[in-house]
Amino acid sequence: MSNSNAVTKVDDFDIDQMDVELNDSDIEVSDKEDNSSDTNAALREEFDASNKSLDATQLYLGEIGFSPLLTAEEEVLYARRALRGDEAARKRMIESNLRLVVKISRRYSNRGLALLDLIEEGNLGLIRAVEKFDPERGFRFSTYATWWIRQTIERALMNQTRTIRLPIHVVKELNIYLRTARELSQKLDHEPTAEEIASQLDIPVEDVSKMLRLNERISSVDTPIGGDGEKALLDIIPDANNSDPEVSTQDEDMRNSLIFWLEELNPKQKEVLARRFGLLGYEPSTLEEVGKEIGLTRERVRQIQVEGLRRLREILVKQGLNMENLFDVDMD
Repeated sequence: MSNSNAVTKVDDFDIDQMDVELNDSDIEVSDKEDNSSDTNAALREEFDASNKSLDATQLYLGEIGFSPLLTAEEEVLYARRALRGDEAARKRMIESNLRLVVKISRRYSNRGLALLDLIEEGNLGLIRAVEKFDPERGFRFSTYATWWIRQTIERALMNQTRTIRLPIHVVKELNIYLRTARELSQKLDHEPTAEEIASQLDIPVEDVSKMLRLNERISSVDTPIGGDGEKALLDIIPDANNSDPEVSTQDEDMRNSLIFWLEELNPKQKEVLARRFGLLGYEPSTLEEVGKEIGLTRERVRQIQVEGLRRLREILVKQGLNMENLFDVDMD
């Protein structure tokens, strides 16, 4: 007998059987006891709902475990048929990749949505991937599908829990720096540097740089580069804490694809994006830091970044990937 079944039976006895015995014995229950009974009923209802959710998850995981994976050759065969409208092939493509959805969904646990809800959202992305996948482009389907699965999950989480929470003292300190920066920009008629902000506040430049870097990076994982806003850079950068070989392989495939697409940009655009977002061996840097490293102004770096992102978006669209949220920065 499983632990969950055992607990359920004990719970049924404690509540239901007790109610029967009290009624049969004609025992008068006080208002206080009534309240306790109501509480027990509420707790039982909550427990049962939790149990049902757990059971449903286990049942689902058990069912999809019987769906065989496709070989690379089968993948191309079924994908071609699905593109021609073969419903059986489409269904086979979906069913054979349901475990991929579960693997990805588990990485988003404890962020505001139950696992089954995450899986449901991920399955929508999987279906979309099957509809859009073109095997002639040379991608493995798992790599392509991962983009869409993450997209739908991230969007659901964004709608559920959008706010990034920071310690209150960090928020207060950041607000001081940002307010000072706004005031200086009005006085100086240009966006102030970290040195100018530090001088105004009489604090170390490094403290200002650290907070401004934090602010840029917080806002650099979700902001759309235009259009629908369907993808974030966070989705394609491998999780260093993830130990799942299959997911790590898919992340590496996507990173390699991104590096390949960067080669389509001109050298300056490629270097700016690589330095800004931590690609090609660079550490992520602020616009100001990149400017100092390559001898350009912050504003010029921003302009090159915008141009590069627009070009990158065009490339991704041609690949059938509507990655309007690939990098989180303003397009203007």
